[in-house]
Amino acid sequence: MQQGNPTSLRVPDPGISALFEQDARWQAWLDVEAALAKAEAELGMIPAEAADEIVRKCDLSLFDRERLIEGFTRTAHTLVPLVWELSRLCDGDAGNYVHWGATTQNITQTGDLLQLRKAHRIYLKQLGQILAALADLADKSKDMALPGRTHGQHAVPATYGLKVAIWIDEFARHVERLRECEPRVFQALLGGAAGTVASFGDQGLEVQARMATHLDMPAMPVPARSIMDHLAEHVMLLALLAATCGKFGFEIYTGMKQEFGEVEEPISPGTVGSSTMPQKRNPHLSQDVMAYAAQIRTMVPLALETVMTEHEANRQTSLMMRYAQGEVCALMGDTLERVRILTEGLVLKSERMRANLDLTDGLIMAEPMMLALGEFIGRQEAHDVVYDAAQAAATGGEIFSDLLGRDPRVTGHLSQEQIDSLLDPTAYTGLCSRMATDQAERARRLSRDLAAG
Repeated sequence: MQQGNPTSLRVPDPGISALFEQDARWQAWLDVEAALAKAEAELGMIPAEAADEIVRKCDLSLFDRERLIEGFTRTAHTLVPLVWELSRLCDGDAGNYVHWGATTQNITQTGDLLQLRKAHRIYLKQLGQILAALADLADKSKDMALPGRTHGQHAVPATYGLKVAIWIDEFARHVERLRECEPRVFQALLGGAAGTVASFGDQGLEVQARMATHLDMPAMPVPARSIMDHLAEHVMLLALLAATCGKFGFEIYTGMKQEFGEVEEPISPGTVGSSTMPQKRNPHLSQDVMAYAAQIRTMVPLALETVMTEHEANRQTSLMMRYAQGEVCALMGDTLERVRILTEGLVLKSERMRANLDLTDGLIMAEPMMLALGEFIGRQEAHDVVYDAAQAAATGGEIFSDLLGRDPRVTGHLSQEQIDSLLDPTAYTGLCSRMATDQAERARRLSRDLAAG
């Protein structure tokens, strides 16, 4: 019996790359400038009328793009031309109060975090969809017996549902981690040039707090530009999530090999696997997942380097973090989208799973045979008896059950009917089915919670 509904290989854009395009970044920085102006007006640091005008003009569609591009080309500065153009657009003397007391990183880091938070919410939505699909997959496969493998070799029987339960358990923890990190990661920064808040006077921390409130963010307790550990944490958490995605992708990739033949990716009719080998049905999606996950993980060392920012600020580490975030965020969305498609359309081949259980002619049941015999002659002696038969079967070409049936150390305690029953691999899958069912319920609860926001 085959399970699964093949879907198109066309992978939808989750919308994350657009969040980090230049226009989106500029608008996010303008959103921070607007929040700053509001906060300062509330505290009487700038006129309320000026703040209102600044807020009205913090709309990128109003900006002269040619002037912006010329300014960025001429100054090679990350933000100044945007501030100049905003000041120029403001009527009256409101332009004199744009960017009051702030420094570039205050605006760009906080604005980038606004975009990162949007991406973060997309990841959680994607994870909810993945968990819902895994719940269905766990229910379908909870009793599909296959060889459990350790060190690449048959160990004891398991079910495919156990694999799915493991995936659910890992993805559920990633959801917990991503949620828990939110108040640490998405913090507004407004400390002025060197984190002293001197440019805002005694009200510096209050300005930051009010600006953060307008952005629906917590404020940094110490608004230092040199603090990068919270940003590195987010990169590391996404890399950890990517590692689970890579593990999942590798399991599908391996299971698709003809030597295993236990699963298959959703492959739509007409998909071409090779220009020269017409028979190829290649695991495109799982290989994408593995490749993207590997690229994401390579950003962890770079993110960690940014934590070592010298003194009160360093442009070098800011640029390194921005690059790491941009690379990781776009790839993470594409990775999760492929994982979603795989979980929703994975084809399970239960007959092949069952056939693979019989590849060793019963050797996979050595453990239950040892335990049953151990009740009569003790565990260690039973281990030696079953070991002798298992090694003889593995190296001498004889069948494990026949060797056991001829050994008086076995037949003196177990009948042939008992031996045959003990060699049934489908009867020794432990609590795989229960764990799959439990995790399916957990995944559905968490998926509903994520869908509700």
